Amino acid sequence: MSTASMTWEEAVRWYRAQPGNEAAIRHNYFDLPVRTAAERYAASEEFAEIRRLLGPGGGRAILDLGAGNGIVSYALARDGWNVTALEPDPSAEVGAEAIERLAAESGLAIRVVREVGERLPFPDGAFAAIHARQVLHHLQDLDAGVAQMARVLAPGGLLLATREHVADDAEQLAGFLRAHPLQSHYGGENAHPLERYLGALHGAGLVQRALWGPLESILNFFPGTEQVRQETVRRIAARRWRGLGRLLAWSPAFRAAQLAMVTRQDRTPGRIFSFLCSKPV
Repeated sequence: MSTASMTWEEAVRWYRAQPGNEAAIRHNYFDLPVRTAAERYAASEEFAEIRRLLGPGGGRAILDLGAGNGIVSYALARDGWNVTALEPDPSAEVGAEAIERLAAESGLAIRVVREVGERLPFPDGAFAAIHARQVLHHLQDLDAGVAQMARVLAPGGLLLATREHVADDAEQLAGFLRAHPLQSHYGGENAHPLERYLGALHGAGLVQRALWGPLESILNFFPGTEQVRQETVRRIAARRWRGLGRLLAWSPAFRAAQLAMVTRQDRTPGRIFSFLCSKPV
């Protein structure tokens, strides 16, 4: 079998079989059984931050777009959301069948829809929130996909798109794809300039509420912990702000501005950003 023709499931199986990948498999929640990975994700600092940003479910409808093996759908359903999981891949390990089995095993009501993000088979304003983890950079048509998200989002609703790879230009994109361990096997990776993501979100009529770079949120810093993230930020602060005075250096507003500056100066191909947007009322 040609490696270039692997399915996503076959590529993940290959990656699982390579010696030394055990930690990476757990960090990507590719370990089996899926229920174990889902329970670990639901208890993670990453999901705690998602809960803080989106608020309690309270029976509200949420679309988990590009849901993969269903780890986020599981966590959201346990948290009281009325979850619809959109996932085109049929796989029982990393796709729609995995979500269906996870829902059956756990007794959680997760509706699974097998469709791509550019074709959302839902009425206008159907969801109070949309969650998309590592999805935007996989869309075949970014503008069409984001426009569909905006359409099915209710007025005042939130779109949380997390862990999106950023590449500033063609050279960075090529470097990112060469370094990605699975790209040569299934060919599904991508990355866009930051301005491209922001332009698609703005073009769909969504309002940016927050933007986080690699060091600015546990959403992007995972698999590191929040404690390690904050320690890293403090080390950066100590280097950048030496001689500026304790009060100035540790002013929250100043610290946030400087950290954002450091993040924007990062030119690492494939670096990770997350976005929180709302639909105007």
